[in-house]
Amino acid sequence: MVKKVVMPRLSLTMKEGTIGRWYKKEGDTVEKGEPLVEVLSEKATYDLEAPASGILRKIFVKDGEDAPVNAVIAVITAPNETFTETEIIQPPKIKERKIIASPAAKRLAKEYGIDLSLVKGSGPEGRIVEDDVKRFIEESRGVLPKVKEKIVLSGLKKTSAERVSKSFRTAPHSTVVMDVDFSKAMEIHEKLKASYTSIIVKTVAEALKENPIVNSTLDGNVIKIFEDVNIGVAVATEKGLIVPVIRNADKKSIMEIDEIIQELTEKAREGKLKKEDLTGGTFTVTNLGMYNVDFFMPIINPPEAAILGVGKIREKPVVINGKIEVKPIITLSLAFDHRIIDGAPAARFLQKIKEKIEALTE
Repeated sequence: MVKKVVMPRLSLTMKEGTIGRWYKKEGDTVEKGEPLVEVLSEKATYDLEAPASGILRKIFVKDGEDAPVNAVIAVITAPNETFTETEIIQPPKIKERKIIASPAAKRLAKEYGIDLSLVKGSGPEGRIVEDDVKRFIEESRGVLPKVKEKIVLSGLKKTSAERVSKSFRTAPHSTVVMDVDFSKAMEIHEKLKASYTSIIVKTVAEALKENPIVNSTLDGNVIKIFEDVNIGVAVATEKGLIVPVIRNADKKSIMEIDEIIQELTEKAREGKLKKEDLTGGTFTVTNLGMYNVDFFMPIINPPEAAILGVGKIREKPVVINGKIEVKPIITLSLAFDHRIIDGAPAARFLQKIKEKIEALTE
């Protein structure tokens, strides 16, 4: 009995693996099913089990060395059995080859993310046809997920993707998080029938006037602090995320802000927003509380300096004057551009929002 131990394929795109370490050395007794060697790929670490009981007679690939998929990396024999290395047929090294495939085969391979160099072609001169790819998929069933739908990034989604990517690449994000007692805000909500977002926008606008460095942008090496307080409110639509702007929010009442938000949200979902509705923002508020999110780390809406994330209202025990009380709490997350705003000013700004929310009156 001469049993070959071969390099396993840990993923469809894996061409070779690396030996992490052998758990046994040459001459050791091994039992079928026990961990024999640690194998590494780009995506996984795997303990390969011994395929048979016997003696680990020869190790061909040492710790830290690479070998192609299906290459013989070791041999197990019966206790008193010998072998010659010529009996062990090593597969050829992986060579780059020209891939000849039909357009249909290429489309299917692209859809499933398959490396065509792993597919054996049945056509003339090894040409890969669609059936070859289908067969490869069937043989790999359970490993490769099937694509249900493709969504091409275009229009609003493409623009949004480009903006957030640029934001994260260019602006070093930092975030501070704070819990806020939302009792007063809930009372105002009940009395005025205004949305929670409107109430938060009003308090944010007032806090921005008192903390102007947050209401700014970076232009080259110059920080520009805005006089106007124009707050964008993130709105989810079928076409993607849109941020219509409430201009001079600091000069408006909660009810005025609420009416504007309702109007802009309706226009956003009907695709009727104008250029002036979407430009000129100096700060953004994004609320995911209605989606049962406790808190999250938002991405700054460029070229602004900061963005406020709002989580859901949840009951939480808090200690007040030595006694435990249950209060409605929301968590606010302020993401800010650390090139413009340091941690302490960011914390002071968030603290000011907290104070204003907790001290709300009509």
